[in-house]
Amino acid sequence: MRQLGISSIIVKKYRPNSSKNKVVEKEHVLKRDFSTKTINEKWVTDITYIYTIKDGWCFLASVMDLHTRKIIGYPMSKYIDTTLALQAVKNAIKLQRPTKHLILHSDLGCQYTSLEFEKYILNTKIITHSFSGKGCPYDNACIESFHASLKKEQVYRVTYYDFNVAKLAIFQYI
Repeated sequence: MRQLGISSIIVKKYRPNSSKNKVVEKEHVLKRDFSTKTINEKWVTDITYIYTIKDGWCFLASVMDLHTRKIIGYPMSKYIDTTLALQAVKNAIKLQRPTKHLILHSDLGCQYTSLEFEKYILNTKIITHSFSGKGCPYDNACIESFHASLKKEQVYRVTYYDFNVAKLAIFQYI
């Protein structure tokens, strides 16, 4: 493998963090039904972390259409906040231009449960927000799987100097 320049991809095992904080359960509309009949029917979204030497942790928010399994919205930021999560959804809406009702599924992260995010979703009038259960990544398996593949195939194989280098490499991968 060394002579051919081939290396194995290491998979990091999922180890959930136990949280003592009380989480208000939100409606789980998707119910792990990832099947669709057409585009813009069900979208899933999540945020992942990417490390850089100069700028430290950077964050990528992704929105995936479950019909095509295509990433349709993906901003990157030095800050993990509601603005990042909102921009991913806004990018997806701008690209896909949905006209019929759709489900947007996310985890219970503070970016997705914030008043600003909820207000935006309600104002679209075509999106129903669905949430994973507390500590259950399998409820959002498709986007979690994409982020795992991104990290195995791209992020863990490279050391990024700064935010701009990481952003360019991630966007080229997508």
